[in-house]
Amino acid sequence: MGTSTYVAMCYGSIALFLSILHNVFLLYHVDVFVSIYKIDKASFWIGETIFLLWNSLNDPLFGWLSDKSLLKSESSDGKFVSSPSLILKRIGILSTSGPLLGISFLGFWFFWTNPGLQFVVCLCLYDGFLTAVDLHHTALLADLALAAKERNQLNFYSSFFSAFGSASVFLSYIVWDRDNMADFQLFCILLAVFSVTGFVIMSRTLRKHFTRLQRREERLSGVHIEEPEKSLSQLFQEDVTFKKYIKQLNRHTNFKWFALMNLVQVFNCHFNSNFFPLFLERLLGGFLSPALGSFLIGVSFVVPHVNNLYFLSLCRKYGLYTVIRWLFYCKCVLCTVMFCLGPNYIWLLGLFIASNRVFTEGTCKLLNLVISDLVDEDCVLHRRNQAVSALIYGTSALLSKPGQTLAPLIGTSLLALQTGHDIFQSSSGGHVLTGTGFSSEEAELIRLGCFYCLVYVPLICSIIQIFCWSKFTLFGTRLEWVKSVRAGTTSALFSQV
Repeated sequence: MGTSTYVAMCYGSIALFLSILHNVFLLYHVDVFVSIYKIDKASFWIGETIFLLWNSLNDPLFGWLSDKSLLKSESSDGKFVSSPSLILKRIGILSTSGPLLGISFLGFWFFWTNPGLQFVVCLCLYDGFLTAVDLHHTALLADLALAAKERNQLNFYSSFFSAFGSASVFLSYIVWDRDNMADFQLFCILLAVFSVTGFVIMSRTLRKHFTRLQRREERLSGVHIEEPEKSLSQLFQEDVTFKKYIKQLNRHTNFKWFALMNLVQVFNCHFNSNFFPLFLERLLGGFLSPALGSFLIGVSFVVPHVNNLYFLSLCRKYGLYTVIRWLFYCKCVLCTVMFCLGPNYIWLLGLFIASNRVFTEGTCKLLNLVISDLVDEDCVLHRRNQAVSALIYGTSALLSKPGQTLAPLIGTSLLALQTGHDIFQSSSGGHVLTGTGFSSEEAELIRLGCFYCLVYVPLICSIIQIFCWSKFTLFGTRLEWVKSVRAGTTSALFSQV
């Protein structure tokens, strides 16, 4: 199905209403509960463990509930394309879950019960609605377009609007004050109102467009089409259980290598987001004014989206696989160079902190295109009537989203190991990593510990990712064959899988 610029802009604008909330969530939710609500270490770990389970299970659960009826084989016309009715179904879910995401976002910033209980409830509610929005928004990337050019266009507008959404980070740093949350709370209310309104308007706009398109296709095809009788083989192959689907996925080699690489990527992204303010404070705090700190944080969130527009142009020229591989190489080289130089080159350190996020987040923005290609390959390999895009995205998240929970858990442990100080409030009233009052020797030890965590975590991640990506084969002639089969221009029966 081709995509117009109008549809691409509406699709991309949904990323705006999502990113203005999620960037603030990523940047502040750990700091709020640790530094302001004074959550104890045990409650934090229990909450993160519960969140890990829910965060891992809700993606495939929602994907299965959405797409289980599409797990059918033997397309009758030789094509494997998504229908307007499926697209309307996904838009309907966005119209409900989007506003609920905005409402659940507010639960983090107002203290209303025991910190441990609030932490679990807010995380699970927010992540549930976030999953519904993100899952069906990314699934639409595979459903709205098949050609790489059209998917690049959809991704382009998503990055374009996400860059505007990152403006919330600039503004949040200005109103952020641990001692007085009133301005920050008002700011979050305004963000939520804007996001809810945007989700409602854009989902209604897209629904009207595809309803008209569906009616027009029905008129052109004869309005009423009776369901044809199904052959015995079709009836037998239609009923695909979750167990059988997992077996099918287990034979999908490219998906398994991608899932491992993406797990490391998600961990790296959330490690950077969760500890970015701490790294700025401990490594550059004495050299940064509040305005410059706000600028650096804002740039680290905006530039990946802007840079992705450039990356997409490189993808059109060199291919998606090649661009992602070189992004891994660049991250590895930058970390190695910074590790050798040490923490005393302040401006280089500031540039590295920002560029580390740019390369890491920039890679994340391209991975949805990779998953959409994996959706195509799955559809062709198992000859499905329609692509199960939400289910593939959800299963991918099952295997990769634990990195989101592991990032703060492993990160806090590494920081405690490297610095000798915990970020949690101690019962004895001792200094915590986010506090003040350290001697010059302790402050320097903390600074070095933060530097080593900042450098060797992405370095190790990049090495693992380079290895995984070398095993991935869905590019070049293989990808061209998959695209042509799904478009119906090549027969899958006479091609080698």
